[in-house]
Amino acid sequence: MVTRKLRFTNRSLDALPPCPTSSASKAIEYSDLETPGLKALVSKSREIVFYLRYVFGGKKRAMRIGAYPGTTIHDARQRAQESKAKLDVNIDPQDTTDRIKGMPTFREHSRAYLKFVEGYKRSANADESKLRLHLNDHFGDRRLCDITTRDIQAYHMMISKKLSQSTANRHLALLSMMFNVAIQWDILERSPTKSVKKFKEDSQKQRFLSPDEIGRLYQAMEAEDNKVAVNALKLLLLTGCRREEILKLKWDDVSLESGTLFLPDSKTGSRYVQLNAAAIKLLEGIEHVSKFVFPGHHDGENKPLNNPRKCFTRLLTAAGIEHIRLHDLRHTHASILVNQGASLFVVQKALGHSNPITSQRYSHLSDKTLRDASETVSDLINRASKAAAENADAAQTV
Repeated sequence: MVTRKLRFTNRSLDALPPCPTSSASKAIEYSDLETPGLKALVSKSREIVFYLRYVFGGKKRAMRIGAYPGTTIHDARQRAQESKAKLDVNIDPQDTTDRIKGMPTFREHSRAYLKFVEGYKRSANADESKLRLHLNDHFGDRRLCDITTRDIQAYHMMISKKLSQSTANRHLALLSMMFNVAIQWDILERSPTKSVKKFKEDSQKQRFLSPDEIGRLYQAMEAEDNKVAVNALKLLLLTGCRREEILKLKWDDVSLESGTLFLPDSKTGSRYVQLNAAAIKLLEGIEHVSKFVFPGHHDGENKPLNNPRKCFTRLLTAAGIEHIRLHDLRHTHASILVNQGASLFVVQKALGHSNPITSQRYSHLSDKTLRDASETVSDLINRASKAAAENADAAQTV
């Protein structure tokens, strides 16, 4: 095998030619001048792979670190230094890396992860969707140990442009949990997500339906064929509940006599929801065909409606409404409460917030409400000044 020496940089590695097809060697080996023992092997297909060559117990050994550029030069040097530190205390780094031979791929780990969280994590279905639609296509066949911080950063940026920064942060949170589980299971020693920063989100920016938009949405609902989804959407708006709280609602937890819903598995613990007259009327008109108030299309006796998002999108298009998400029905309910004079304490209790600070985001009053509030001050000042003037006139008359 032909050996060369150079200082590894992105420019120097990117400029390396492939190993000649006529060469008897399978690859050309390059040594890093900065980190003794660190090698870069360039194959005939120009694949570049980092290796660490060392001697242990009188025998020459080689340890694969990772393929460039997925494994960065910085990461390769760091891995080499960590391995050499083990050699200094008479530990063969291959004792640790031998398990890499059985290292699961990202796709294999995702299946084990979903099985692990499906019994307790409320967002397990959302995790499955992210993995199926995006993450497994991107990372699927790569071994967990080969996924670097740079890979995670690149994916985070890519998905933010394709979807949104807030959605990208949800993907990053999922990746972080998956790699932390891999650490708990002794598959990995460290997570490549640890130093990746989330995008800054504006949690105060809210969108809610205006009265005119609510009217147009209800008109579109009248023409929609999927009445199960329509009724679920109406109840979301009428109660301000979270999506999963309504979709998984069972008739056993509905009391029309007392006008309440019992949510045994709410995000903030079990709680009761007080029903208004419109919500009670809606529930009274729904036929009991399943233990779930909103049964799924298939095997409805055992499964609830999965997600009314497609129906909601159709309704928004028909109503000519833009930039509204399903969760904004909850924002709309809260904004109506506030605009009708409800205190933030009432909003907190109505929405099931455990922390009153969370309810602060729903204090977005409409311009009219603020103007009306300002007018009350104006009216009071006008009445006071008018009364003072009248009193002054009366005094002069006397």
